[in-house]
Amino acid sequence: MRVSSQDVTVVALLADPDTPTEIAQRMAETLPDRLADRSGQGRRFDVEVVSEPFTAGTEDLSTLMDRIVDRASQGNWDIIVALTDLPLHSHGRKLVVDLSHEHGVALLSLPPLGGFRLQTRARQAVEEAVLSLTGPQATGAEGPPEIQSLRGPFAARLAPIHPGQIGEEEIADLRYVVSGPRGYLRVLLGMVRANRPWRLVPGLSKALAAALATGAVATVNSTIWNLATYLSTPRLVIATVGSVALMIGWLIVDANLWHTADEVSPEARKRATLYNTSTIVTVGIGVIVCYVGLMVINLVWALFILNDRVFASTTRTPLHGTEYWTLSWFVASVATVGGALGSGLESDEAIRAAAYSKREQERRSLLQDDHGD
Repeated sequence: MRVSSQDVTVVALLADPDTPTEIAQRMAETLPDRLADRSGQGRRFDVEVVSEPFTAGTEDLSTLMDRIVDRASQGNWDIIVALTDLPLHSHGRKLVVDLSHEHGVALLSLPPLGGFRLQTRARQAVEEAVLSLTGPQATGAEGPPEIQSLRGPFAARLAPIHPGQIGEEEIADLRYVVSGPRGYLRVLLGMVRANRPWRLVPGLSKALAAALATGAVATVNSTIWNLATYLSTPRLVIATVGSVALMIGWLIVDANLWHTADEVSPEARKRATLYNTSTIVTVGIGVIVCYVGLMVINLVWALFILNDRVFASTTRTPLHGTEYWTLSWFVASVATVGGALGSGLESDEAIRAAAYSKREQERRSLLQDDHGD
């Protein structure tokens, strides 16, 4: 690590595009002052954000650390911290952060920080990494300098984060990983959070148009009135679950979102399972948001268009608040099925924008293009 001669430490935040870059840019606004306050000794910090897809085509930690070290040599920086929304693996565990004090570099994987308070946790992790890389190291009587453990989110008793194993040939000299069911859940929530599933809603414009058209027609259909009037709550729930599951399955199959393992090893299968689970949860959240929106729109449409006398003469049931709610609920399920059929008109790119597994496939495609060039 280079040491600034003017007590100014230049920190580069090397961030993958999309979510990591947005986090790094917000972090850079307050990070210099926070680092200066915590480090003391009159030291000042400058923070720069560099947005580059440095994880393109690989999940191998050694390769990524080599890339970061090479990138650090190309800039006039004292420390470089790389941020990625890619879930990384180390000896069967999910990586949180890798540090190399010799080279002044760190690699932070965002998903293990969880799906809540991500900005705060990422800032704390970066602060701890920078302070560790710039801080003094205790030197024993024999052997290399002793590396101080990180604090902050890494020292919390309830956080499933602990030091990880490092191979002899690796650049890193300090590593933190997560493991166990709680660690897996944190990674899954972090992946879903990075996907931002709410972006799926505007991305399904054609499917939503088909669903709205289906709902508008179904709302004024007397057969739908009779069915909705005599459907019990358990059957309405079954209709909801079935229509949502159909929509999720259709989107995943139609846009080819399912991630298959390139290898037959247990680790590769676990990795594919993690990707696919995050895809199902991400698409599921988007579909549920669409479903709720359809219910609200159908309710407003029913309140505006239905006539109580016509409804009562057809169904022999007065048109009260319960009937409005039941009809809107059932029509939302019918409209969701129509939306699933309409989603076939969407481009695969619009649907894949919310699928985490496809981001890795895009990185591999980018690497293949680079090799071709």
